[in-house]
Amino acid sequence: MGSTSAENNGTGSTGNNGTTGVGRRALIRRSAALGLVSVPAMSFLSACASGGGEEQEKAESGEKTEKNPLAVNDTAQMEFVLFDGGFGKEYAEDAVKVYETNFPKAKVKFSATQKIQSTLQPRFNQGNPPDLIDNSGAEQMDMGVLVGKKQLADLTPLLDAPSYDDPSKKVRDTLRPGIVEMGQFDGDPVWIMYYAYTVYGVWYSQKALDSLDEQYPETWDQMLAVCEKAKKKGMAGWTYAGKYPYYVPFSLYPMIGKVGGREVLDAIDNLEPGAWKHPAVKACFEAYYELYRKGYILRGTPGLDHIQSQTAWAQGKALFLPNGSWVENESAKVIPADFDLAVSAPTGIDSSDKLPFGTIWASGGEPFIVPAKAKNGAGGMEQLRIMLSEASSKNFTSKVKSLTAFNGGTDGIELTPGLKSGVAALDKAGGNVVNPRLQDWYVQLQKEKIGVSGLGEMMAGRITPAEAIKKIQGYADEAAKDSSIKHYKHQ
Repeated sequence: MGSTSAENNGTGSTGNNGTTGVGRRALIRRSAALGLVSVPAMSFLSACASGGGEEQEKAESGEKTEKNPLAVNDTAQMEFVLFDGGFGKEYAEDAVKVYETNFPKAKVKFSATQKIQSTLQPRFNQGNPPDLIDNSGAEQMDMGVLVGKKQLADLTPLLDAPSYDDPSKKVRDTLRPGIVEMGQFDGDPVWIMYYAYTVYGVWYSQKALDSLDEQYPETWDQMLAVCEKAKKKGMAGWTYAGKYPYYVPFSLYPMIGKVGGREVLDAIDNLEPGAWKHPAVKACFEAYYELYRKGYILRGTPGLDHIQSQTAWAQGKALFLPNGSWVENESAKVIPADFDLAVSAPTGIDSSDKLPFGTIWASGGEPFIVPAKAKNGAGGMEQLRIMLSEASSKNFTSKVKSLTAFNGGTDGIELTPGLKSGVAALDKAGGNVVNPRLQDWYVQLQKEKIGVSGLGEMMAGRITPAEAIKKIQGYADEAAKDSSIKHYKHQ
């Protein structure tokens, strides 16, 4: 996810994402409206973060000063590994130059890869991980496993350090609402710094919708009518990342929350027995299955990856696409100049829905971590402190069409169409912002089982909604009973 949520070429996804309980939802509201960014994709591969190997010797602390509040050793190497996704590398390379200017005797070893898990998991196991990692993409390491096995450093020292721009403010006081809470799992420690803020929803071309003489549909009957009109004009109603169908929840999960209320999503996150059998889940699964049944999904979609589906959509072959706000940057080369990119909260069923139209999923994305066994963890946190400055934040927003966790840094920057639309969607949502946690609490369950084996099979027409629900409930029950998995609950 800046990344994307999917495969080897970038994820936005995330975000999103290890995070915490329910209180944060109340925080992610209008003030977060300016915090639109991409989220990293939660990964296919579970991190098998076991101990073993020789733990590397820690760098000695440096002198703590006003300009060096984290007492970074100014001669120690700092190693930074970035996920090479939809946000690119330039914003991070620019921030590294600031670090090198501030600590001219320190060498920074910077690299970028799309293979986070396969590249770095062995180093965790050997006890010699890098100092700072952007843990994103299809090969994101499982955050719940890393936290449960005490593989991550608590970032509280960073949050309580003076901010880069204003020593009278702590770093935590400069962040968008909900960001700190998203980095928690249980209690006060903060294990993850989400650098981006993502809006998930249904993305479309306003120009294409206007050509159909239609408004964005608020009820499912209206959605089917718009898709039928598009079909008659040779355009599919929907496409999605068929090879990575865990993109479908970007609009499906907030729809479930809209139809049945937040408590339905909470029960699903908490792995409660029978949570997937709720009538709201059944109604939403059946609605999405109708897209397949009526032939409104672009032919061949189950075989497309995220880039291919986004390209087909940008070419006008399909009207709607479930995705995150990283899509604007990731697809910049294929989206026409007059596309008029827009995003909407998901369509509901009808007026009986528990929450109003506009209910949307938004949360922190692009998770940065400092390993517990990092040689120069203070250096990794200092690099994050630099990245959370106004200048670095503004640089990121200018270059990748997304905003950061830093609550500001937009002065003088013209918002792009997608960003502007996302801000408007958050403004419309007000307090009706939901934040499902499966994708960061239980990565393998969300991606491989619910996504590929459940939703992927249903959207391809290979199983019915009832069969998909039974399958997914079984997967959730297995995860709930698996004592090798650390379990999390909304507080």
